[in-house]
Amino acid sequence: MKNDFDFQSGEILCFNKPLSWTSFNLVNLVKLIVKKKVGAKVKVGHAGTLDPLATGVLIICTGKKTKEIESLQQLGKTYTGTIYIGATTPCFDLEKPIDKTYPVEHISDELIQEKAQTFVGSIEQIPPIFSAAWVDGKRAYDLAREGKDVELRPRTIQIEEFTISNIIRNQDHILVDFKIRCSKGTYIRSLARDLGTALNSGAHLTALCRTEIGPYSISNSLSPDQFREIMGIPIPMGERRQEITPVLK
Repeated sequence: MKNDFDFQSGEILCFNKPLSWTSFNLVNLVKLIVKKKVGAKVKVGHAGTLDPLATGVLIICTGKKTKEIESLQQLGKTYTGTIYIGATTPCFDLEKPIDKTYPVEHISDELIQEKAQTFVGSIEQIPPIFSAAWVDGKRAYDLAREGKDVELRPRTIQIEEFTISNIIRNQDHILVDFKIRCSKGTYIRSLARDLGTALNSGAHLTALCRTEIGPYSISNSLSPDQFREIMGIPIPMGERRQEITPVLK
């Protein structure tokens, strides 16, 4: 595994973001490690946010490679995850508790498969109010957390594939495992919401993993601990591996 990094000239690092970490947690950890190794501040940025409750591929660029962030953001993405049909949450995932339940008795496996395919192609999608979308110069999630009304405009996205790989039925809900290949700007949480609406029910996301960004794959991604080990930075005694707030001591 590569360990002769040139962070000043620039590196493109592919990480597997742990559950509960924010994208900025990971960027900050890389900044601290790079500064410790280089002895000076180096520009560091990521090429596409992942929600705290999502895992998977997060690309981080350093030095002169940060100039490539915009082009990296244009790459298509692949996700796997699970949608809960039969209830909704305000943020369309598990960050907020269920706010309403819906019937699922009328929903057959065939109907789920059929409705999923209606999203394949070029579609209009409204982002979640709890998202990083910009509204009048502010992030939508900041306005939502302030209790303000947030009106988000639909955006055109491209869904290349929406495959349902498994369906598990329970008494009051249905769990649907999926794989999605999509364009930049796609909110999988919104797709979960919209699938629930298409089924005359409600739905939210319960698990999400970004497995690919263009040619960058989760199979070739580093965990934060692996990066520390490669860089010769020991994990401090008593620090839980892959905790929610990574700290370099």
